[in-house]
Amino acid sequence: MTPSSPRAVTVRVPAKVNVQLAVGAARADGFHDLANVFLAVGLYDEVTAAPADTLTITCEGPDAGQVPLDRTNLAARAAELLAARHGIGEPAVHIHIAKDIPVAGGMAGGSADGAGALLACDALWGTGASREELLEICAELGSDVPFSLVGGAALGTGRGEKLTPLPVGGGFHWVFAVADGGLSTPAVYREFDRLTEGTDVPVPVASPALLDALRAGDAAVLAKALSNDLQPAALSLFPSLAATLEAGTKAGALAALVSGSGPTTAFLATDADAAAAVADALVASGTCRTARIADSPAPGATVIRP
Repeated sequence: MTPSSPRAVTVRVPAKVNVQLAVGAARADGFHDLANVFLAVGLYDEVTAAPADTLTITCEGPDAGQVPLDRTNLAARAAELLAARHGIGEPAVHIHIAKDIPVAGGMAGGSADGAGALLACDALWGTGASREELLEICAELGSDVPFSLVGGAALGTGRGEKLTPLPVGGGFHWVFAVADGGLSTPAVYREFDRLTEGTDVPVPVASPALLDALRAGDAAVLAKALSNDLQPAALSLFPSLAATLEAGTKAGALAALVSGSGPTTAFLATDADAAAAVADALVASGTCRTARIADSPAPGATVIRP
C-alpha cells in the first residue's frame, strides 16, 4: 500500500434475478452449459476492505450468522487471487460485509461479496487491474461472480461466466419473498440431474421473446417469457415454495418464479404500487419470512467510499 492509498474502501454490489435460466445436461466436468439471462436488482451488500495484520472476514446484517468467515468465503478467495496475481503475498486485509442480499437465497449474495471484495482490494492496494483481469478472476471465483461485477443485464453462457451485455429499455419492479431456510445450489443441480435423467435435455438458448421484452422495457411481455429450468428441482427439495408462488400470483403479480436455485421467489409487478401490494400480501399469507421490493436494472459493483 502506498502512502496515498485509502485507509478503507467500500464497494456496493447488487443482487441478481435470473429472468431466464436455461440449463443443459451435465458436462464431463460436472458443470452445466447455461443460457442465463441476468438482471441486477436494487438490493445491495456493501463490502469494505481495510488494512490489517492478516486476512480476516467479518459480517453483519440479516442472517449474517450463516455467512462463512473463513477462507471459503468468496470475498477471502477474491483477496487471495488478486494478491497472488500482483505479488502481494499474504493479503493483509480486513474485509467487512454488510449484508442486505438474502443469504443462500438464489440471488448471488456470496458471488456479490466476492466481486465487491475484489474491487475493494484492487482500489485499496492500488493494483490497477484492468477490467479484463478483474473479470478473469471473477470467473475463477464462480459462475455468477462476473455478473456481480458488471451489473445491468447480461446473457451468461458457458457455465454462466461468459457475459454478453443486453440492452434494457426501461425499469422493472420486483418483489422477492425470502423463505425460512436455504437451498444449496449444488444440491439443486443434483436434483435437476435426477429429475431429467433419461430425458433428452435440450441445448440451452436465450429466448428471443424475452430479449425483445427486455429491450422494449415491457413488463407484461417479459412476464410471459420468464423461465427457470431449476424451478422444478427447487420445488422438489423445498415444496412449500409452491404456496409462496401461488400467494404472490393471487396478489396480482404479473409472473412468479423461483430466483435462480432458490429458495427466494421473485414476483414481477406492473408498477411500484402493485409491488407494494404484492409484498404486503406475501407477508400476510405467512408463506415467507419477509418480502423485499427492488427495481431493476441496477449498476454492478461500484466504489462508494472514499
